[in-house]
Amino acid sequence: MPVDFIGRALPSVSDYRIALRRPSLLVIVGDLRVPRVQVRYDTSGAVSGRLTIDATPRVASTITQEGDQLAIKFDADAIDVAYSNSTAAPLAVAGAQGLIQAVRVADPVTLAFTVGPRFGTFKATTQPSDTAMRETIDISPASAQTADAAPPPPPQTNPVPPDLNAIAGTSASTALRTIAIDPGHGGGDDDGAKGAQGTKEKDVTLSVARRLKAALESKLGVRVLLTRDDDRAVSMDERTAVANSGKADLFISVHANASWRSTLAGATISTTTFGQQDEEAAHAIASELLPAINGPARGIDFIPWDLAQIQHLARSEALARAIAAQLQGHVPLAMNPVDSAPLRVLEPANMPAVLIELGYLTNAEQEKQLAGNEFQNTFVQALVDAIVRFHDEGAR
Repeated sequence: MPVDFIGRALPSVSDYRIALRRPSLLVIVGDLRVPRVQVRYDTSGAVSGRLTIDATPRVASTITQEGDQLAIKFDADAIDVAYSNSTAAPLAVAGAQGLIQAVRVADPVTLAFTVGPRFGTFKATTQPSDTAMRETIDISPASAQTADAAPPPPPQTNPVPPDLNAIAGTSASTALRTIAIDPGHGGGDDDGAKGAQGTKEKDVTLSVARRLKAALESKLGVRVLLTRDDDRAVSMDERTAVANSGKADLFISVHANASWRSTLAGATISTTTFGQQDEEAAHAIASELLPAINGPARGIDFIPWDLAQIQHLARSEALARAIAAQLQGHVPLAMNPVDSAPLRVLEPANMPAVLIELGYLTNAEQEKQLAGNEFQNTFVQALVDAIVRFHDEGAR
């Protein structure tokens, strides 16, 4: 009989709901939750990648890693998996990088990815909507890290920096008036990374963000916006919208890292990257809007939301370098502390923006450090000094 017979005829003679998913040849009998799961893999140059998993209708999921398996388990009865292109195509690219080598449905509700030898760390973010759920997993390769991290020295007793807005000769275009701080994760089950002793990323990032806000307001006299000031869920678009709507001059997203390699340690500062097509599209739009009628060319602040960071990449990289320089010698740093990756939370930021990983909660020694007052205060003081340095260099 034709396969369509299942979906057309059987429901009329059955007491159960029967649905046919023709593309996947899946027959669903009864009131089962079987979301459609779309999987896509994108690369950024030759060093990192991004997995995007869309589930429709909206369904919760959890991400875990054991050994060489990165697993996404959905809160459903089964999953209906599809790929944005052929199964082999995205994995052929990923396999060449040594980041992800295979994907399979491990059980009715779990999607499992086999990671390759160059896989280092991942950062997962959730973007819920009314009808769907998107999991974005940014993947970074392994890199040599510093040896056993030494405990950080006590905070330096540096002189209090001057009010940035009172610096002589500072023009309105270079003054820092507002800084947006984004404590990563938060709310419900979005704990982020977890340490063996139970330290949660969402708690560490909020604590550091609050300390940083207080230090910046009291020492530099700037206005500070927090994307969250309690344990609540905030989408990535909301986080960047706080910075954009508040006309922030800087955006700093604070996180803590994790890896299945328990020896990895050290802080990193990341900027985002864009594909060549994105950059060409942004420049094309800008070139169409730049000419003014009967006058010289002028800049117009108009660019697609998810490409806004392109025009600030050079300044974002300068900010990342300034932070790394101030952290040096005060807290443990990764061997290559400044890097770039396709970071969704930074892409819409219409100002210099960086994402800071304070350290690794999966490293037993660093878990203790990150949860401690001494480390957090040292980190915050270094960030304040870095912002002053960044501002001074930009004002010259």
